[in-house]
Amino acid sequence: MAGQDSDHATEVASDVYLLSEFPRRYLNAYVVGDVLVDAGTRWWGRRLVRRLRAHDIEKHVLTHAHPDHQGMTAAVCEEIDIPVLCHEDERAVVESGETSPPMPQNRTNELFERFMAGDGHPVAEAVEAGDSVGEFEVVETPGNAPGHISLWREADGTVLLGDVLSNIHLFSLRYGLHELPSRFTHSPTRSIESARKIADLEPDLVCFGHGPPLTDGTRFQDFVADLGQSRR
Repeated sequence: MAGQDSDHATEVASDVYLLSEFPRRYLNAYVVGDVLVDAGTRWWGRRLVRRLRAHDIEKHVLTHAHPDHQGMTAAVCEEIDIPVLCHEDERAVVESGETSPPMPQNRTNELFERFMAGDGHPVAEAVEAGDSVGEFEVVETPGNAPGHISLWREADGTVLLGDVLSNIHLFSLRYGLHELPSRFTHSPTRSIESARKIADLEPDLVCFGHGPPLTDGTRFQDFVADLGQSRR
């Protein structure tokens, strides 16, 4: 049942578990069926590996290869012997571990790469729009990163959004819908386009890379409808 905890993971939808570290739900990874989606920063360390022991993980998928999402990718894949999958446009970053570029070049991202990014790891398979990841379908949502993907399950209207949007302010830590800051975003314009693509699916549950899940589909739709109004 959604809302129940399993070894410090919160079930937010059928067979969808949210994993987070302090501060709570600031940065998230997910287990969907036998798939680990994203892997936090390298500071998550062996805590993440231990928590995954409660699940029969067969593969690892990255929504994108920013250092706060790929930090434990290599360590997890090596420790429990699973393959990593990502979009082809993220492959070079995943395999090298050099996350900047394509992140915007600024001091913040240089520090993030230095202190959060993990080692590179070979990509076993590239995924693209329409591919299946368990019960979920890959949706290409570039913007925050060139090869950013989201995962969509039509059966219950659940989407794993990655960093298309956040549901927490990354600096004040207040919960609420936000665009990711431009300093962290490869193309803000494409990110808005991707948010609209997801809104067109009319999701009932939106799970974010940053912030708590959102069950108010109307609120999500209204927020996305207002995005970029000043740019038109």
